[in-house]
Amino acid sequence: MTLNFESLGVEQDLLTKLAEHEITQPSPVQAQAIPEILKGRHVMARSQTGTGKTLAYLLPLLQAIAPQKKAVQKMILAPSQELAMQIVREGQRYGEHRGIRVLGLIGGAAIKRQIEKLKDHPQLVVGTPGRVRELIAARKLKMHNITTIVIDEVDQMFQLGGAGDVKNILSAAQRDRQLVFLSATLNDEIQALAKREMNDYAEIGIDPDQKTASGLEHYYFVAEERDKVDMLRRLVRHFNPRKALVFVNTINAIGEIEAKLNHIGLTTASLYGEADKVTRSNVLARFREDKLKVLVASDVAARGLDIEGLEMVIHFDPATDSQAYVHRAGRTGRMGRKGLVVSVVTERETFIMRKFSRELGIHITERTLHGGRVVVPRPGDAKRAPVRPSEARPASDGAENGKAPVRNENGRPGRTAAAGSAPGKKKGAALSKAGKADRERDRKNKGAPRWLKEKGSKPNG
Repeated sequence: MTLNFESLGVEQDLLTKLAEHEITQPSPVQAQAIPEILKGRHVMARSQTGTGKTLAYLLPLLQAIAPQKKAVQKMILAPSQELAMQIVREGQRYGEHRGIRVLGLIGGAAIKRQIEKLKDHPQLVVGTPGRVRELIAARKLKMHNITTIVIDEVDQMFQLGGAGDVKNILSAAQRDRQLVFLSATLNDEIQALAKREMNDYAEIGIDPDQKTASGLEHYYFVAEERDKVDMLRRLVRHFNPRKALVFVNTINAIGEIEAKLNHIGLTTASLYGEADKVTRSNVLARFREDKLKVLVASDVAARGLDIEGLEMVIHFDPATDSQAYVHRAGRTGRMGRKGLVVSVVTERETFIMRKFSRELGIHITERTLHGGRVVVPRPGDAKRAPVRPSEARPASDGAENGKAPVRNENGRPGRTAAAGSAPGKKKGAALSKAGKADRERDRKNKGAPRWLKEKGSKPNG
């Protein structure tokens, strides 16, 4: 029997709203989480980005709210302003027809205005932990009627130093409240909190070995540091996505890249933690409405954001670790769609791509732009050793996931350098030679890049 939302216990009016937005079949995380949350059980759910986690908790929350009761009944915590406001929009979209009031309580906004809106008795509040804790301490946000607290992107909450705020919020709520933790990754600290705060919780893990969505293609292009902006321009022009999200590690670079791309005619804006709430909100609105071709951002945009039509993610600077790569990549290829993830790296940063391939178990293959086409580099074109099969499976000559193969300048199917050894040489010898070159380069690159060591230079997300 085909699983549908009705069989999960979702009521008819919500089914109608889902159908209006062409959502008819639940994703795996929705199929597992919705019934458990409707039962009132504690839930700890792990699932890749872009798999529908928001609706997995939002639908049962809205269904359990009593609209006639004028008190805050459900609370959702999110690590960033952007994610919180996105959840507010979804809550309004599916809850307004039920008479449910949804209020966003985020840092950076006027607290007096939020206090005034709390007097209208919203039933669902969505907020960032610092502001929610501030309102609780001021006795403006009452916790005694809250029966469910959802913490979205819980691992990011802890990484950003919000663990203390979260624990204080939980301690202010009733002991019998329901807790729901969701994220793409879970660490020991989060699991310890879950065991301390939850009794008999349902642990949901969707494809724990598959870290990124299956519909993504992962490539990297090598360029000199001084040529990276030009490479970025060429990539956007060549692939011509409906819109692209570019991740950069430092604020100064964000401004420079934004200016250069606008100068060459690519409508571009930037998003980073230090910008004020109104600016960030306006930039995201323009990007959602297709008024921008490119959004250059810090990792503030790497968590939870769902941008319709985002076909391409570009790492102008490599992610700081494999988990950051997962969350950046998860902005595209959401809910089973196709997506392209591209990294622009220098010669000495190529080892990072091999590292991510190993840790995530995904193909991150090198490509180059030649004659207006994207091709597999030929042996001898560069001194870099290819990603070895032991580190990441090489891209096949045939179609992967229904995609057409990449072809070289002669129109023949492209091959990885390791597989394309010179005629007359044994495959084992070619692999051995590549392995020696690879180990030598990793030895030289033993120290992490400078940007990876200088934590203070990263923008605050």
